[in-house]
Amino acid sequence: MSALELAVQDVRGAQIALAVGAARVELCAALGATGGLTPSYGLIEAVVAVGVPVHVLIRPRAGGFVYSADEMVVICRDTRAAVAAGASGIVIGALTETSAVDVDAMRSIIDCIDPSTVEVTAHRAVDVVPDRNVALDILVDLEVTRVLTSGGAPTCAEGLAELGTLVDHAAGRIQIMAGGGVRIPDIAAIAATGVDAIHLSARAIVEGSGGPGGGSGGYEVTDREIALSAASALDIHGHPTIGW
Repeated sequence: MSALELAVQDVRGAQIALAVGAARVELCAALGATGGLTPSYGLIEAVVAVGVPVHVLIRPRAGGFVYSADEMVVICRDTRAAVAAGASGIVIGALTETSAVDVDAMRSIIDCIDPSTVEVTAHRAVDVVPDRNVALDILVDLEVTRVLTSGGAPTCAEGLAELGTLVDHAAGRIQIMAGGGVRIPDIAAIAATGVDAIHLSARAIVEGSGGPGGGSGGYEVTDREIALSAASALDIHGHPTIGW
């Protein structure tokens, strides 16, 4: 059975994830606007206190995944800080100019943690790599725990065949977690590919303007009904009295 991972951006999102029975959360900031950035130290600590396993996205900026030496310094510092704040996993990705997995960059990040106690997820940077089977083999050699992927497609529903291919190629050496544009009606078909987990944000928008200096369009929250529907689609039974 596929596990459920929710991408959340606040304490309430983590409480909802715990209530619906999610295996863990990916904690990030600015998800909708950027695809996700590294959250603050204080937010990591607060979400860890909820009691659900917290995997922190380590991404210093929006855009591509080719990082300069200065950016790698920040990434490594953020990685150490996330673990110090209580994270049980990190979510990372780095590519070369030719869109291959940047082995040296990935290894330098992983060297910042103890992989025996902190899980490593390779994020959707892998969807940019032309040969994802080769990428999987590299990530296995790096002892990465799992890879988050849509199968290289805009959404998981469009990448079903490739997701199945990746599951077969992984052969249990690394977990395959499907994520990217996941809708509730798609979950059964995605799970049928044999992926180890399904990742979605279950986002809703709270309308509201921040005025001239605060931006407009409101902010994102985790919708508990969408999260609950996702858990139900995977036949996951949580703790409905927690976090409601």
